Amino acid sequence: MNSEMDFNTPWRRVAAAIYKKPVDSKIFGSVEMDVTDLEAFVSQKRKEGIKVTPTHLFTLIIARALKMEVPELNCYVKRGKIVHRDRIDALVSVLQADGGMSSVSIPDADRINVNELAKLLGSEIFRSRTGKENGSMQSKNLLSSIPWPFRKWVVRLYKTMTIDWGISVPFLGLDSNSFGSFLVTNIGTLGLDYGYPALLPVSNVSFVFVLGGTTKKPVVVNDEIIARRMMSLSIVLDHRLVDASHGGRLLRFIKYMVKNPQELDVQS
Repeated sequence: MNSEMDFNTPWRRVAAAIYKKPVDSKIFGSVEMDVTDLEAFVSQKRKEGIKVTPTHLFTLIIARALKMEVPELNCYVKRGKIVHRDRIDALVSVLQADGGMSSVSIPDADRINVNELAKLLGSEIFRSRTGKENGSMQSKNLLSSIPWPFRKWVVRLYKTMTIDWGISVPFLGLDSNSFGSFLVTNIGTLGLDYGYPALLPVSNVSFVFVLGGTTKKPVVVNDEIIARRMMSLSIVLDHRLVDASHGGRLLRFIKYMVKNPQELDVQS
């Protein structure tokens, strides 16, 4: 990546002043994608004893997209200025044993391969389900114990300090970049096809990528109608950071990697 790249384009500087933290600056998108080859790759990995899912693969694909194709999306707003992150950390949503949702962090997600992610994500999910969540999620539990209305005041104070003013809170392990670059969530496992989750106001993730349901549908391939496995994908993006060109480049990269998942076996 060009170290001289100017991430503070005129639009970004203006957008940071026009929009508030993603309350009214969201972009929504959805697409159906042929994941037949991707699912075959997952099946082969499982035969080899590697416990992977489409969530693993899309997490790696997106992380590599931010490194190789759209580094402009690996940014966040701090004090009205666009700041480029020095690493690509993924946040993956997981279902807890009690039916609640949590998340696990994958540091430097762009630098690992499929086997490494399977091992890392498996251990992090185990930690999360046994109560050893990451710092951001642990603060959630602490916050929930504060009585109302003090809880709301604490949230406002935290957001003002870390998100609006860019001040770190070291003893809680929180700052304006503590949630990582992006979030991946699989709602297809819950029986949902499409969803547009919130961009958490107390985080600075650039977007939330959503895996939906997968069904077999007739698709035209080489002028022939054949049955293919189609997955519903959705995304919610922060318009202060994203415009149409970024979304197009991200989607093209994802489409390529979905058809060539074997490339994820190689470290980036």
